[in-house]
Amino acid sequence: MTFDYRGIGGSSPSSLRGFEMDYLDWATKDLNAVIGELAKDARPIYLVGHSYGGHAIGLLQNHHHVRAAYTFGAGAGWHGWMPKLEQLRVRIMWNVLAPTITGAKGYLGWSALGMGEDLPLDVYRQWKHWCRFRHYFFDDPQYPKLQDRFDKIKMPIKAVNAADDKWAMPALRNTFMSHYRNAQLQMIDLYPADHGLKNIGHMGYFFGSASGLWDDVFTFCESQ
Repeated sequence: MTFDYRGIGGSSPSSLRGFEMDYLDWATKDLNAVIGELAKDARPIYLVGHSYGGHAIGLLQNHHHVRAAYTFGAGAGWHGWMPKLEQLRVRIMWNVLAPTITGAKGYLGWSALGMGEDLPLDVYRQWKHWCRFRHYFFDDPQYPKLQDRFDKIKMPIKAVNAADDKWAMPALRNTFMSHYRNAQLQMIDLYPADHGLKNIGHMGYFFGSASGLWDDVFTFCESQ
């Protein structure tokens, strides 16, 4: 099953201006509802997540229904381990581009810049706030019990990140995924050249040229 989080794609209102939500809703409400629906069937459930999808596993209330999870490009958003030039770009994004766009539109309308989906204002604000911290939302004093929730996750998780992913490089993956302290965790670095690719980056897993990367997803799930 594939789906759109609230505020995204087919789950977006006619306008994101004034649309209110909590960033964690994507996991605690949306993904939780998807898992709940799938659990009505007797077949095993495997979760494949990208970026935030790797965060969402630890936020699920009904994670016990999921047999195993495979993630691409998940990591803490802290800029400190990024290359210097990317650090500069991130600072410009957070401090110049994003405030200008959200001020004009009332949401992060950056699809026109080719930078991804438009995001609700609350998602933008929380994302920006958490990216200030080395350990992302685990360091946010407003959410002191998130680690307790992540400690309940005991499923096998394979976390794969491209070595050329400047937004979720392996160091950022290691920082975030280490909070799945009781999971059966594998962390794998992907080098584009090893797979006949010039680059993968943060979104390259979904390009047709990288379809071979998904063979390992099915192999992993079938082995669980």
